[in-house]
Amino acid sequence: MRHLISLTDIGPKDLAALVDEALAIATGKTAPEQPLKGKVAGIYFRGTSTRTRTAFTVGAMKLGAEVITYGPNDLQIVTGETIEDTTRVLSNFLNVLVIRTNASVDEMIALANQDTMSIINAMSDNEHPTQAIADLVTIKEALGRLHDVRVLYMGEGNNSAAALALAVALTEQMHLTLITPEGYGLSPIIIEKAEALARTSGTNSTIVQHNDVKALPKNVDVVYTTRWQTMGVPKADPGWEDKFKPYGITKEIMARVSKPSGTIFLHDLPAVRGAEVSDEVLDGPQSRAFRQAHHKLTSAMAVLKLCTA
Repeated sequence: MRHLISLTDIGPKDLAALVDEALAIATGKTAPEQPLKGKVAGIYFRGTSTRTRTAFTVGAMKLGAEVITYGPNDLQIVTGETIEDTTRVLSNFLNVLVIRTNASVDEMIALANQDTMSIINAMSDNEHPTQAIADLVTIKEALGRLHDVRVLYMGEGNNSAAALALAVALTEQMHLTLITPEGYGLSPIIIEKAEALARTSGTNSTIVQHNDVKALPKNVDVVYTTRWQTMGVPKADPGWEDKFKPYGITKEIMARVSKPSGTIFLHDLPAVRGAEVSDEVLDGPQSRAFRQAHHKLTSAMAVLKLCTA
C-alpha cells in the first residue's frame, strides 16, 4: 500500500503512469478486472462533493471493493476521540480511506501514520491532487500529448491551481501561466515548491504567475479556470467580485489566446455561469469541462489501483 496526500509524493514516472492508466480505463484498453476484490474502501468527506465523491465511490466498486461512506459527523473524532486512536481502529478494517476536507492536510498525515491503510487526498485546503491527474488525462486525450503543452490558468490561486502547478512541474516540458487577481494568487511557497520540483525532476517545465490580465499569452493549448469561491466559501473582502470580474473567461478571451490549430477549455466544476466563465465558453465547442468531470472517475480508479491493488 501507499499514500497519495500530495503530488509531491509521486515522481514524473508515476504521474505519467497514472495518466496513461486512466486513459486506458477510459478507452476500454485495459481488460475488465477487479484488483480490489475482497478489500474495503472508506469514503470520508467532510465537505460537499458531487463529482469526486461519486467518482471514488463508483470507481472503488468497479474495481471490486466494498465501500463504506462517512459524512462530516459520522466518526467519533467530532466527540473528542484523537486522530491517533481513530487511525488505529480504522486501519484494522479498511484497506484505503479517501478523504476530503476544507481544512489542512494535518488530519490526513496523522491518519497515514500506519502501514496497512492507504490514505488518498480527495481535496484539502491547499491541494487537490486527484483533480490535477484528471486535468492531465483530459488534456492528453484531447491533444494527444502533454509534452510542450501551454496552459493558461485564470482566476483564484486555490487548491486546484496548486495541484495543477505541481502536476505541470512533474510533466516533461509543460508550461503554465497563472493570471490571478492581486492578493488571490498562489502563495510564493507553492510557486517555489513547483519550480524546485521541476528542477529536481528534470522536466524543464515552467510555472509563471502574474496579475496583469492585459498581458495574456498567445497561442496557448489550454485555458483553465475554477469557481472563484472555492467550496462555496465567501471571501472576507466585500469588494472581491469587482477584482475578479476581469478574469472571467469569455468568448473574447478565448479568441485572443487560442491557437489556430485548436485550444481547449477546462473547468474543474461546479461552475458559476456568468462569473468565472460564460455559457458560450462552458457549453461551446472548445469546452472539455464535462469530459474532464468524467475523468474524475478514470483518475480515481487509476489512483486506487496504484495505492491499494
